[in-house]
Amino acid sequence: MKKLEAVKRILIKKFEEIEKRIQLVLDQLDDEQVNWRPNESSNSIANLIVHIRGNIHERITSGIHKAANTRDRDQEFEPVHVTTGELKRIVRHSFGEVIETLQTIGNDVLEQTQTVRNQERTNLEVLIQCATHFSEHMGQMFYIGKLCLDERYVMTSIPKKKSGQ
Repeated sequence: MKKLEAVKRILIKKFEEIEKRIQLVLDQLDDEQVNWRPNESSNSIANLIVHIRGNIHERITSGIHKAANTRDRDQEFEPVHVTTGELKRIVRHSFGEVIETLQTIGNDVLEQTQTVRNQERTNLEVLIQCATHFSEHMGQMFYIGKLCLDERYVMTSIPKKKSGQ
């Protein structure tokens, strides 16, 4: 049981870090930039955040909390226009739900299963997969931010040539 509590703490810290770093990217960009798509087959930052929200709804709200699943995954990748302020609110609310879930659920719930893409997974597996999935999309957001801002982009972790400090 102590190991599961330690894993929960690690996951909480990871989700807090992802949320913070996404917010730091959003702080640098305007509405046009967060909705910009590099090409037709790529997503905007807005798409990626809407997609993360959908994933949280499906895996956490529906999967763990057993609420009805109303997700339309395909719609998450259609061109959208969402303000930077609204995206910041979505990130805060979505990650708040994940963190609150981890803070309040019992270890027995972590061991329960849900079906994800026709495969039974424990809720703990789902939460670990979510942290990985969201980190991947966070990296895409960093790259889009760098494309939009070039040298004006401010790193969300350790700036280049500062790692030895």
